[in-house]
Amino acid sequence: MNENKIAILTDSCSDVPRNLLERFHIYEMALSINYKDKSYRDRVDITPEEVYENLQNEIPHTSLPTIGEMHETINRIIADGYNQIIIPVISSGLSGTCKAIEMVCEDFKNIKTKVIDTKNIGLGSGFLSIYAAQLLEKNLNFEEIVKKVENKIEISNIYFSLQTLHYLVKGGRLGRVEGMIGSVLQVKPIITCDKDGVYYTVEKVRGRKQSINKLIEIVQDEIKDKKNYYLAICHGFAQEEADKIREKMQPYIEKATIYMEGQISPALGVHTGPGLIGIGCFNLDD
Repeated sequence: MNENKIAILTDSCSDVPRNLLERFHIYEMALSINYKDKSYRDRVDITPEEVYENLQNEIPHTSLPTIGEMHETINRIIADGYNQIIIPVISSGLSGTCKAIEMVCEDFKNIKTKVIDTKNIGLGSGFLSIYAAQLLEKNLNFEEIVKKVENKIEISNIYFSLQTLHYLVKGGRLGRVEGMIGSVLQVKPIITCDKDGVYYTVEKVRGRKQSINKLIEIVQDEIKDKKNYYLAICHGFAQEEADKIREKMQPYIEKATIYMEGQISPALGVHTGPGLIGIGCFNLDD
């Protein structure tokens, strides 16, 4: 345990890979994936593959961790000897997780907590938990970590391209991508979160191949002169394409302070459907 007794807690939709959760001792709360007959905890009781394979039969709903589970998690952190918790979570513009955990924290009067609305989703949010954990390793105090993390919210980015907008429409998660629906079928929007933490279109590109090339170009432009950055390539049931992107981005991967890859969480996959490709970057240079 760090000498300041500070724990980092995040949610499963921030997509921090298992190896990094363990390496940095980050705690995680799972969102729920709810089918007609049963609920599952994101990545605990159900895998991304199982969710995608079943989408033809049923599109499940997602929900926040229950109030009971949030209490349980915080009690576990306290039992582990911590008395301060920094909690970066996915955008309040896309989920009620942020508000719910803030309410739960009010029940714990004897510990110090700070919920940080990352205004982002997936690893765009997850980068900030990893960054907080790295600051913790440098023995910064609670206030210093919170301030530095909040100052980095605007430069934590993930961009993604979808095979179809069908699932975003179904889940009511379109945000400011609305204008795309009536457009030509082959137009693929490149989507990210804006400063309010809501989805919006960065670029409109025709065709799948061009949209993936554009994703690569956007991220390479952001990190090409940088010396210190995180880089992530993630996908939703599109391993082959993700592998090709990794080959193309190898020089950038080699220079990354932390590189991560993998399937997005099932709770995100429900809203994006199969075929998502995402590339994220986080600049650590001050």
